[in-house]
Amino acid sequence: MTLQQLRYIVAIDEYRHFGKAADACGLTQSTMSIMVKKLEEELDAVIFNRDAHPLAPTEIGRKIIDKAKVVLYNADQIAELALDEKRILSGPLRIALISTVAPILVPGLFKYIGENHPSILLQTQEMLTDTLRDRLHKAEVDMGIMAAPVDDPELLEIPLWTEHFYAYVSETDPAYALESIPAKSLLGRSVWIMKGGVRLMKIETLPQEDRNGYEHYFEGGRIGTLTQIVNESGGLTIVPETHIGMILYSLQTRLRPIVEPALGRTLSLVIRKDYIHEAMLNAVIRAVKAIIPGHLLSPVIRKDAIRL
Repeated sequence: MTLQQLRYIVAIDEYRHFGKAADACGLTQSTMSIMVKKLEEELDAVIFNRDAHPLAPTEIGRKIIDKAKVVLYNADQIAELALDEKRILSGPLRIALISTVAPILVPGLFKYIGENHPSILLQTQEMLTDTLRDRLHKAEVDMGIMAAPVDDPELLEIPLWTEHFYAYVSETDPAYALESIPAKSLLGRSVWIMKGGVRLMKIETLPQEDRNGYEHYFEGGRIGTLTQIVNESGGLTIVPETHIGMILYSLQTRLRPIVEPALGRTLSLVIRKDYIHEAMLNAVIRAVKAIIPGHLLSPVIRKDAIRL
């Protein structure tokens, strides 16, 4: 028994004619007759007296149809409840962000949400990728913003923006004389990173498949700490494109694009597949669009609102 079958018998009762009811439901008369016949067989009851003119329900059919109307009403109420939930723009909203994104987004998120949706109680937390994924699985946070790909069948990933990486180079480092730094030249030299504490790491110690993966060797969000270390101790570190504005303008001459190949990452908004708060989701996406430069934004969010 399906809700659609119940809708069919209610329509037939209204029109008292299989053909007219079928037209109203967008079916052929033969298809509707088959569907009703299957329902009658499943219930072991004849719902309509097909010899009556006009068509009329049997005594048991009348009771079934009356119950069907109640069931359909309740089903519509459930759908309406879910729709209302999608439209709600108030109440708590818990967003977790990886540390390399938080300094860029958090101030702007609070500003945008506070000005445009003051009824939303925004809460943000910084955490590492594995922790963030686990908190999403446990529904302990509503949304996550992390580097793609997430590769998790239980989570839905919406690309937000893509950015390149730059090397921030000390004036005493030979690489400072270069206009750009080939990615392969990073191999065999030490780079300041923030993973498991600030330290120098030789990229060739990573497995080959991880060497172009930024998140594998940089999960800390304190770009200012790393650039200051380069200023004081020499060498270089790696900076995401969106962090450039956080570096003093007078020091931005120390930035060099990484090329051959250009290294970068895509940041995604990640939710559970059963998340239904569509309005909240789109409010966050609009906030991101107000914070991140337009040329970096994913085509997915440049268009209309996301539909769940």
